[in-house]
Amino acid sequence: MSTRLPVKPPDISLTAALTERSARVVAAAKLQRHTGRRRAGRFLAEGPNLVEAAARRGLVEEVFATESAAARHAGLLAGLTVHPVTERAAKALSETVTPAGLVAVCRVPDTDLGEVLSAGPALLAVAVDLSEPGNAGTLIRLADAMGAAAMIFSGHSVDPYNGKCLRSSAGSIFSVPVIVETDTAAVLTALRAAGLKLLATTLDGDVSMDDADALLGEPAAWIFGPEAQGLSPVLAALADHRVTIPMAGGAESLNVAAAAAICLYQSARAQRRG
Repeated sequence: MSTRLPVKPPDISLTAALTERSARVVAAAKLQRHTGRRRAGRFLAEGPNLVEAAARRGLVEEVFATESAAARHAGLLAGLTVHPVTERAAKALSETVTPAGLVAVCRVPDTDLGEVLSAGPALLAVAVDLSEPGNAGTLIRLADAMGAAAMIFSGHSVDPYNGKCLRSSAGSIFSVPVIVETDTAAVLTALRAAGLKLLATTLDGDVSMDDADALLGEPAAWIFGPEAQGLSPVLAALADHRVTIPMAGGAESLNVAAAAAICLYQSARAQRRG
């Protein structure tokens, strides 16, 4: 006569926890899309460097970590809300070829143009209709390195909180205010009203960078156009000065990030000299 072993009832609490965790992963995955980030006011920061930088700003809401990543970065994760996930789930949340196994859901910082301008900034960077996230991230990093008070993306620029832009910023997006405004004309009007000179780089500018030291020593906002065609003639005409970067070689123009590096450095240098 056979004896039937008792069937162990399912652990309801464990099942509920796994279901909740799966729902959190699904919700986090939606933040890989611009519409998801805009609706939620949240974004994903992947990898220890970005997670640490976001945590220093107090922006991290929760972290998804594989077992191995949690062990490697135990000190970083101390005090944060951490959800263990499988390698497969971590890959679903990753936008990189080699997932770090560490992804944080972060709040978009509350930044306001009026607040930045009320502090009397000496240097600002404005990108108009910038479409390449790598360039956007590099501009954020440059603005941070050169001591700009903020990096402003206007018009139909790329979302600065997408994964590639975040990685290209190398964490600087958590160090310098990043402002997104759709109305470029309104932004430029506000900057001029705050006492900032509007400077644009053009191939046929009225001032050479070599002769612009006095001009660059004043509080200024540099305006950079999209990668392919640069600033439109209409927007360039709104600037107080159009500055040309002298080029002795055969290149006809510079990448927007290269031009921004020269312009922001020259302004920061002139302002340091007083």
